[in-house]
Amino acid sequence: MATRTTNHDAKIEYPSQVADLHSVPDGENARGLSILDLAIVLVERKRVILWTVIAFTIVAAIVSFLLPKKYTATVTVLAPQQNNSMGSLLASQLGNLSGLAAMAGGSLNSKTQNDMYVGMLRGRTVEDAMIQRFGLMSQYHKHNLQDTRQEFEKYSDVDGTAKDGMIHISVEDHTPERAAELANGYVDELRTLSKHLAITEASQRRFFFEQQLAESKDNLADAEEDLKKTEQTTGLIELNSQARALIESAALLRAQIAAKEVQIQAMQTYASKENPQLVIAQQELAGLRSQQSQLTGKGETAGGLIVPKGMVPQAGLEYVRKLREVKYRETVFEILAKQFEMAKLDEAKEGSLIQIVDAAVPPDKRSFPKRTLIVAGAAIVGFLVGTCVAFFFAGLEHLMSKPESSAKLVYIRRMVAWNARRANVRAGL
Repeated sequence: MATRTTNHDAKIEYPSQVADLHSVPDGENARGLSILDLAIVLVERKRVILWTVIAFTIVAAIVSFLLPKKYTATVTVLAPQQNNSMGSLLASQLGNLSGLAAMAGGSLNSKTQNDMYVGMLRGRTVEDAMIQRFGLMSQYHKHNLQDTRQEFEKYSDVDGTAKDGMIHISVEDHTPERAAELANGYVDELRTLSKHLAITEASQRRFFFEQQLAESKDNLADAEEDLKKTEQTTGLIELNSQARALIESAALLRAQIAAKEVQIQAMQTYASKENPQLVIAQQELAGLRSQQSQLTGKGETAGGLIVPKGMVPQAGLEYVRKLREVKYRETVFEILAKQFEMAKLDEAKEGSLIQIVDAAVPPDKRSFPKRTLIVAGAAIVGFLVGTCVAFFFAGLEHLMSKPESSAKLVYIRRMVAWNARRANVRAGL
């Protein structure tokens, strides 16, 4: 048995094979070092490890209390879903596969919709609107929009991949009230952007008919102005009932053809050529053109609806044409107005507005700093550092126990001290 003196001047007996690791040759020590030997080193220097852990823990606790508090507010929204009327019509033709197609299509459609709205939320338009609205450039101390957008993205998160199929928007700020304002403002800016975009099928139809209605309104105003000028130059001509009926019938038929063509163009923006509704609309257009041909005669073209010459005096022919154009434009305007209102109703039925499931409220618990995790992590790091220090001193003690290694260490220490003295002397000179 061998004895070893500790810091308390007490002699503890160890087995001879582990009492003094310094007496073991390097090769044998490397091969024979066991877990128990390592445990002995740790136990002998447990005070170093303990004080290192305490020091790291105290510093981490102080730092965690000095770090600025941050709060995270989250708002949950439900993105508008596409109209599934066409998908249901096609699925009904698949027989037993309709259920599988509906499930696959529904999940894919939901994911695609969420990805689209996440892209809009992360887009430059929405982020710039948030920066201007809440003054984020001065808050983040940035001098341009690009750097401010990058900084804002660090404190915000938009997740559209959750299993619930909804979009979760989280924003972090130093005060809970402002964090909630930023999160809810994110949704407000998305709504503002979506109002100007045709995203769903009904929105596309509404946007298309809105453009056509505005164009038709301008054409009607021009036709009325032309009729007014004609009345002023030629004088008002009283038409007989037969001529007026022919003019109104021809104008109504021409307007129905124009409206049907507009409807087909609108359907072609989202429907394929084999779509049943599109095929029916094309057949109706062919029927209207056939009626137009019978009314105007075989020699007349579709755009040249001219009342037979025997019905109207030659002097009033120009007036008749202008009146016919006004009637035509009025009818087109009325038909497009009805189509536009129907598209608006369809858009409202599809739920085109962004729906808030859970509005952001001021959080009552901070999200940063997480003091418990910081202190626990610092304690673990302190233990690892203390362990490394313990093994370092154990290895240094092992080297000092050998004459050759001890002489080399002494030489290194003298050289370091000598170089330090030379540096001091040069500094003094």
